[in-house]
Amino acid sequence: MNFIDGSLWPENQEQLVITCAPYGPEWEPADFPEDIPVTIKQQVQKAVDCYNAGATVLHVHVREDDGKGSKRLSKFNELLGELRVAVPDMILQVGGSISFAPEGEGEAAKWLSDDTRHMLAELEPTPDQVTIAINTNQMNVVEQMCEADIAGTSLADPANYRAYREMTIPAGPEWVEEHIRRLSANGIQTHFQLVNNAQLDTVERMMRRGVANVPLILTWVAIGGGFDAANPYTMMNFIRQVPDGAVLTLESSMLNVLPLNMMAIAMGLHVRCGIEDNIWQPDRKAKMSTVRQIEQLARISKDFGREVASAKEARRIYRIGEFYANADETLAKNGFAPNRRHGQRGFLQHARAA
Repeated sequence: MNFIDGSLWPENQEQLVITCAPYGPEWEPADFPEDIPVTIKQQVQKAVDCYNAGATVLHVHVREDDGKGSKRLSKFNELLGELRVAVPDMILQVGGSISFAPEGEGEAAKWLSDDTRHMLAELEPTPDQVTIAINTNQMNVVEQMCEADIAGTSLADPANYRAYREMTIPAGPEWVEEHIRRLSANGIQTHFQLVNNAQLDTVERMMRRGVANVPLILTWVAIGGGFDAANPYTMMNFIRQVPDGAVLTLESSMLNVLPLNMMAIAMGLHVRCGIEDNIWQPDRKAKMSTVRQIEQLARISKDFGREVASAKEARRIYRIGEFYANADETLAKNGFAPNRRHGQRGFLQHARAA
């Protein structure tokens, strides 16, 4: 992304899109009973509260009535149906991890099988987005956490901690390409969850081959443990490689969330918050609800002079419902250089002065 003169002026930046992740599948209800919704009614009300606080994208996971993360697509359908009524304008973004919580004591935290994850393209009503990981990768979500982060929670249990420490993401090229094809065929936008520049390279190559003819709506996930760390130098190196036509959100974990989001707000990027990412207020004296986190970011953004996006504005910014016909259109819309034609030499660009 290019930061030319005026890029940091709020008058030249898009309105801020706030993604909220209020369902926190890695936590057990007892970890934060005041803010972890369990029943469908509670999960729907949480979405309403987040929307009223200023969030326009809802990262969706589902719990069973016993509080465990649901792996049943029928349960996702049930919640999506209720959400479409309660928050009809909100962008519904289903988490492609569905759900990585371990099923039994001491068991590994696992993603569902490839065939089952493909069924996310068949959800009814259809969500606006499904997140997707690129390239099979370690996902040790606790590596970047310290003892204070997990004190008094279920992650302090050695067996549960180990389950999340050993988690991996299965995301091979054949599965990824097929999943994008199925999502697009059903009008569902792919939201790329990328953890480093190598994964961004893979997405670009797919677009150049014409197997991912979609907008580059992505999140940089800086949680360590196989992902990038929440390091400003690493962050800027990733941002520099993202093309100007992309829509970029920054995501991290625990006390890294707020400072990273403040940088995102200042640079004209977008933010994500919620108890899936962090449960503590900055001084760790108390836990902080998803709604309070949203309100905090909305207040900070307004202090910067940058308005928070309405639902209508968020849908325009995210290009919901937009798909492309071929590689050439995809590259142009997302701000990548065009593919090299036979015999072409030198550096390439889409538009040249006469």
